[in-house]
Amino acid sequence: MQSRVLRLLANIYLDWDWEQCQDKALETINLANEACLHPVGIYLKIKILLRRGASDEEIQIAAMSLLDFEDPENFLDFFLSTTKLLLENDRDAVGFDFLKTVCNRLEWSAEVGKVFLLHIELLLQRKEDQLVKEKIENILAAHHAGKELPFKILNWLHNILWNQAAQNFEEENYTEALQWYDYSLSFYPSGQTDMDFAKLQRNRASCYIHLKQLDKAYEAVKEAEIYDAANIFTQFIIFKIAVSRGNTDEALAAVDALEQCVANSIAQERDPNTEEISTTAFLSLAAQFALENGQQEVAIRSLEYLAQYSEDLQQVLIALKCLIRLVISQISHVVDLEENSYRNEEMSRLLFWVKTAYGKVASPIAKEKLTLEVWTNEVQWFRKIAWNLAMQCEKCLDIMRDFFLLSFELSQLCPTEKAVLVSQKTCLLMAAAADLELGRNATDASQKAEMLTHAIEHVHGCRKIVNILKQIGDNAKDPTENLLLLYEIEAKAKLNDPSLPSVLDCMWEMPHLETKILETIASVVMEPPAHYPEIAKQTLKKAISIYLQGTTINTMKYSKCLHSFINISLPDEVLEPDMHILEEIWSFFEDALNVISRSEYPQVKILWLMTKAWNTGIFQYGEGLYVIAEKWCGLGIRFLSHLGTLKKSYEGQMTDVYKEIVANIEREKCSPPNEE
Repeated sequence: MQSRVLRLLANIYLDWDWEQCQDKALETINLANEACLHPVGIYLKIKILLRRGASDEEIQIAAMSLLDFEDPENFLDFFLSTTKLLLENDRDAVGFDFLKTVCNRLEWSAEVGKVFLLHIELLLQRKEDQLVKEKIENILAAHHAGKELPFKILNWLHNILWNQAAQNFEEENYTEALQWYDYSLSFYPSGQTDMDFAKLQRNRASCYIHLKQLDKAYEAVKEAEIYDAANIFTQFIIFKIAVSRGNTDEALAAVDALEQCVANSIAQERDPNTEEISTTAFLSLAAQFALENGQQEVAIRSLEYLAQYSEDLQQVLIALKCLIRLVISQISHVVDLEENSYRNEEMSRLLFWVKTAYGKVASPIAKEKLTLEVWTNEVQWFRKIAWNLAMQCEKCLDIMRDFFLLSFELSQLCPTEKAVLVSQKTCLLMAAAADLELGRNATDASQKAEMLTHAIEHVHGCRKIVNILKQIGDNAKDPTENLLLLYEIEAKAKLNDPSLPSVLDCMWEMPHLETKILETIASVVMEPPAHYPEIAKQTLKKAISIYLQGTTINTMKYSKCLHSFINISLPDEVLEPDMHILEEIWSFFEDALNVISRSEYPQVKILWLMTKAWNTGIFQYGEGLYVIAEKWCGLGIRFLSHLGTLKKSYEGQMTDVYKEIVANIEREKCSPPNEE
C-alpha cells in the first residue's frame, strides 16, 4: 500500500510543475520500488527517466529490470507497453534491444507471437519492409514446422499483412501488394478455407489484373468463386478479367451475374482494395471499365441494369443519357438497307429509355431529389433528344410518332414559353401525320380505325395550342391550320364520321384557303374507303374559282384542278350523265376556253377537254338527242381549233360527224310530227 501511494505521488510530481518537481518524482518512485517492486513502478520510473533525458544505458538498466520478475509471460503487456514507450520517445536502439531480449526470454511461451507482431508493426512504422519480410518468413518457417501461432495472433498477423498490401495497392505498387497477400495465403493450411480466404483470392486477382497477368488472376478468382460465388466482388473481378481479355460473351455473362447479385440484395462487404459501396455502384463501375476497354455492348448492358436498379435518380438519368448516346453513335453508321431492321430494334430500345426517363422526371418526388435547375435541364435534354430521334425515324412511322408524343409530354413539364408551345404544336402535328399514314396503310379494319382516331385526337390537341399561340401574338404565316384541317377531313372521311360536314363548314370560314389544300382535300375524300364526290366537287370548285381570280393564271395547276373536277363530275364509267350535271360543268368548259385563248395552256390538257366534250356529245347523239349532241360536239370543235399541230389528226373525222349531227337536226325540223 505504501508503494502504491508513493507511485501515485510520483505521478502527481510527473504531471505537475516538472521543472520544480522532477527530482522529487524520481526520488519518490525509487522509494516506491524499494518498498515493493512492481512492473508499474518500473514502467513509471522509465517514464520519468525519459522525461529527464537520461542516458540510454540508464534507461536500458531500468527496462531490463522488468525481466527479473518470476513468470515473465504474465507481464507481457507491460513489456509491450514499455517497448512502445521507448520508441515513442525516440529510444529505438533501447526499445528494439529490449524487445529482442523479451523474445529470447519468452521463446518457449505461446504468447511470444504477440512480441513478434509488435516488432513487425514497429518496423513497418519505420518503413523497414525488408526486415519485416525476413521476420515473417522466419515466423512462416516456424509455423509450418509445427510451431503454429495461436488463432487470435494469426488473425492479427493477417490484418497486418492485408493492411500493408492494401496500402501498396492504393499506391499502385501491385507487385509489392501481391507479395504481402501471398504471405497471408501461405499461413492457410492446405484445404482450410473460409470467407476471408475467398476475399484474399479476390484481392490477389485484383493485383494480377493490374499486372496484366490475366491467367493468374483468373485462377485466383476461380478459387474465390468456389467458396463465395454469390459475392458481388467475386463476380465483378470475373467481369474485369473477361473484359480485359476482350471476351464479350463472358463479360456479358458476368454482367448478368452482377445483376443477379444486385437483384438478390447480397450483403455488402468491405474489401481492402475498394471503398464500401452500394451493389448498384458495381454496375456503374462495370460500365465505366467496359467503355475504357472498348466494350460498348457490355457497357450498354451494365448501364441498362444500373438504370433498372439504382435508387439514385441522378445516377439513373446519367445512365439513361449514356445509353442513348452510345446507341445513337452505333446506329449513325447504319446505311445498308439490310441493317434497317437492326436500326429499328435499336430505335425501339432508345424509345424505351426515353420513356423510362420521362417516368422518372415526371414522378412527384423528382423535384424533391433534384434541384429545380438540374431537374429542368434534365427534362429539356430528354425533350430535345426525343425530338431529334423522331426526326431520324422517317422510315418507321410508329416509332417516330411515339418519339414525338414523348417530346410533347416532356415539354408539358417545362415552363409555358412560346418556344415550348411551338415545339408542342409541331410534335402533335407530326404525330397526327404519322398516325394518318399508318391508318392509310393498315390492312386490319380495327387497327385502321384506331390509328385514324388517334390522328383526330392529335389534331384537336394541336389546334388548341395553335389558338394559344394566336392569343399571345404569334401572327406569323403558319400552314399548320391548313394541315390540321386536311388531316382531320381525311381521317373523318376514311372513318365515315358523321361530323365531317361540320368540319367543312369551319373550313369555308377560314380567311386564307390555299388551292393546294383544297385540291388535296378533294383527293383524300375520294380515296377508298372514303367516297364523298360532292365534297370533292365543292372544294375543287373553290380552288378553280381562286385560280380564275388571280391576275395571272398558273395554267398547269389550273388545268390539273379542272381535270379532277370534270372527272369527278363526269366520270368515264357513267354512260348516262344527268342533264343537271352537264349544265353544271358546261360553264367550266367555257372558262377553260377563255383561259386557253389568252394563255399558254398544256396541249395535252386541251386534247383531253376536247375529247371529253366530244365523247359526251357522241353519247347524246347515240341516244338520239341531236340538239344536246350538237352542243357538246360543237364545244369539242371549239377546243380543236386550239390544238395546233394535232388539229389535222382529228379535224376531218370530227367535221364529218358534226355535219351529220347538224343534218339530223335539220331533218327533225322538216319532218312532220308523229300522229298519236
